[in-house]
Amino acid sequence: MNTCYSIKFIHQLNWHDLPIEAQHQAKRCLLDTLGVAVASRKTDLSRIVYDFATTMYSGADCHLWLDGRGVSPAGAALAHGISIDALDIHDNCNQVKGHAGVALIPTALAIMEQQGNISGQELLTAIVVGYEIAIRAGLALHQSACDYHSSGAWNALGCAAIASRLLGLNFEQTQHALGIAEYHGPRSQMMRCIDYPTMLKDGSGWGAMTGISAAWLAQGGFTGAPALSMEADDLATVWADMGKRWYICEQDFKRYAVCHWAQPAIAASLHLIEIHNLLPKHIQRIQVFTFFEATRLHNRCPQNTEQAQYSLPFPVAAAVFHNHLGIEELSGVSLHDEQILDLADRVELIEDADCNATFPERQMARVCINTYDGRSLNSDMTLAPWDSLGIPATDEELSEKFNWLVEPSLGKITGTLKRYIWQLDQYNDANKLLTFLNSPSMR
Repeated sequence: MNTCYSIKFIHQLNWHDLPIEAQHQAKRCLLDTLGVAVASRKTDLSRIVYDFATTMYSGADCHLWLDGRGVSPAGAALAHGISIDALDIHDNCNQVKGHAGVALIPTALAIMEQQGNISGQELLTAIVVGYEIAIRAGLALHQSACDYHSSGAWNALGCAAIASRLLGLNFEQTQHALGIAEYHGPRSQMMRCIDYPTMLKDGSGWGAMTGISAAWLAQGGFTGAPALSMEADDLATVWADMGKRWYICEQDFKRYAVCHWAQPAIAASLHLIEIHNLLPKHIQRIQVFTFFEATRLHNRCPQNTEQAQYSLPFPVAAAVFHNHLGIEELSGVSLHDEQILDLADRVELIEDADCNATFPERQMARVCINTYDGRSLNSDMTLAPWDSLGIPATDEELSEKFNWLVEPSLGKITGTLKRYIWQLDQYNDANKLLTFLNSPSMR
């Protein structure tokens, strides 16, 4: 019963069935994800995966963004998903401790480029379908699996749903696509990535490649075992409110290019600095009281961008000096700033029972800054900036974020691209979106 209704939802959902909030949020998620996609091209990780994709997944149906080289749809989904993950500032969902848009949007745009002639409303509706399937699959997997697995394990099902819809698969083919995607989704252990930060990241690029491949395989007659996260009777409650509760509207957006678990501590520290007019030279020690998982982000002296993004002491210290965390503050010479490293060494991580009790739905921290003149300044319990349970990001804030992510690469066309995304539902052919992404060359 779950599967029957879910597959009908995948194929029959109409733009006008969506509440206005979900329609608008789809544009916000698209804007934010593409902004990260552009900015992430400056990372070594993006360069590596682009070169890999052109070698192993070459083709003419799709093109790599801000590069122009041809790849297959699976190669595009893989490369763009991994590349976006390189800059950890894309959307986040607390309930599943992970990310959806990073895989869903590259998948939707890869199918759009390969198929052509998809309207703005249909593209946005497919993206909403992907979020609703992916987040529920994530909730189901977290309830039924014994380990904490990377986002690719469940966003693969959202990608399979998008591809099944846009390719026009029938009921049986879609059921097989979802089963293939779940079976082959990357169930990598996420805490290994936390403890040993490398370019492995969150598995989302592999989830995208798996999901899009699953749909093509199913279209060709390849069969898959049932997707237990969708079909198991004891998980039926996860799917019961589909079409009533819109998880796309519960996504958070990131202000800083680091793990979401570090963002509450950064926000609390900066708030104390602002209200007490502190300078870095005034700070003797920063104590961070937070949930257990966040205390695992304990690297104080990161050697590369990946280690800096899966750290808590370093970005807190860097934010004290910069009040901003993008690629420039988390790479190159910035990683060797002696003042930042000295302060990072004086950031103490303390597990807090109250924070543990609310994790993962509410990811919080409180901070105590000890000053050299003997003061102990305490923050309130703090959510991440732009957390959907706190004060969500406004359209203006997301537009400003998009500007500083995109303008260094796209210059004057940044505003045109942004306006196009906000008005995407008005266009009969959404493929023009790709002309903004495919034209510039950063090879």
